[in-house]
Amino acid sequence: MATMNAYAIGVDLGGTNLRAAAIARDGALLGKVGGKTNLKEGRDAVIEDIVLAIRALRDQFGHDSLAGVGVAVPGFIDIQHGFIVGSNNLPQFDCFPVRDDISRKLGTPVILENDANAAALGEKWLGAGRDVNDLVLLTLGTGIGGGIVSGGRILHGAVGMAGEFGHMTVYPGGNPCGCGNHGCLEKHASATAITAMARMLHLGDFPTAAEVFELAKGEGENAIKARRVFESAGAALGVAIANLVNIFNFPLYLLSGGPLPAWDFFAPAMIREVQQRSFTFRNTKTRIEKATLGNEAGLYGAAYLPFLHH
Repeated sequence: MATMNAYAIGVDLGGTNLRAAAIARDGALLGKVGGKTNLKEGRDAVIEDIVLAIRALRDQFGHDSLAGVGVAVPGFIDIQHGFIVGSNNLPQFDCFPVRDDISRKLGTPVILENDANAAALGEKWLGAGRDVNDLVLLTLGTGIGGGIVSGGRILHGAVGMAGEFGHMTVYPGGNPCGCGNHGCLEKHASATAITAMARMLHLGDFPTAAEVFELAKGEGENAIKARRVFESAGAALGVAIANLVNIFNFPLYLLSGGPLPAWDFFAPAMIREVQQRSFTFRNTKTRIEKATLGNEAGLYGAAYLPFLHH
């Protein structure tokens, strides 16, 4: 059946899961399909799964009213050529023309985007950023990514690598990072960093960020140590966000990802740092808030790309 309003298809390709959704121009979710990312079967199998998912939705909701397809992927993107040029989660896709290959197989225009950028766009369209045209999103996970929305559109930079907040230096001479730097934000405030700090404080062999959060809610010496971990992560985030406030003077800075439930443990230290380090923050109504779309943000943002393109 064809829909009255144009719709778009968004695809969110992760290292673990592949999801696709048909979303109407007004943001209504029309239909969704999902499954595991078949990385063991190889790149061609993953591409085929993407194409099949898009075809299934297109057949259901109509060819004629499809505005286009947006695909969100992890890693660095060469926007102009539609390549992934560096992704730890999808190494088989390095320097492969993902966009053009999918587009050719479907006979439909495809837009490729970094997953964190897509998530920022999703939050602007249907999430916590609906009332603003300018926002920054930091995604807290294994690493730290992010996206910048300026004037309602993603700020890409020269080749598409803007918004890599995880590699901002927050502590010169801090923990070494795989990128070659020391003191990167993601080495001090990601879920991985929370786990590493907890291990150093003897809070378990390999505690997850969620387990450290559970400890922090308790009582006794281990609870105090766990809370200290989140205060440390919050302080690092505060240094980074203060810099972002000073650079952009945007009205809204959002955080998403696994550590978000521990907000009450890390946010006070984060806000303290921002207040200390940003005159702009102290003297304006700048907001630092939780993102609201969770894992759906990238999917919605990917679907929004064709509407923006038109």
